[in-house]
Amino acid sequence: MVPALMIKRELAKDEALKNEDWSRFLPQIKKKRISKKKATVKKVKKEYTPFPPPRPESKIDQQLASGEYFLKESERKSRQKTEIQAKTQKSILKQKEKRKQAYLVPKEVTQRSSKVNSSSDVNVEALKAKVKKIQKKKT
Repeated sequence: MVPALMIKRELAKDEALKNEDWSRFLPQIKKKRISKKKATVKKVKKEYTPFPPPRPESKIDQQLASGEYFLKESERKSRQKTEIQAKTQKSILKQKEKRKQAYLVPKEVTQRSSKVNSSSDVNVEALKAKVKKIQKKKT
């Protein structure tokens, strides 16, 4: 509102505009309507269980279960490398399949072409008669 007061002072000094309406000179500011209440999302309470969830297995427990714990360090690393290579091979094959699909003919196109060729429901004699009538009218 400070700019409006400054404008009113300047307009009051001018003799020609002293007795006129100043609303055309003042800035038109629209009031913003902000909703005060926000929609609250209610959290669904989980069912109470007196027993805590089971602890996840540690790395050592997992290694003991798979028998990897008793292997030498070099054997573990070689096993990890082979697993990683197998995963990369799978992902490479997936990427190749995706690239090949871009070059395959879509199924819809083949269905459309077969429908056009297989339609023998048209009466050929009636069609010939229509064409002859149209040609006679043109000449």
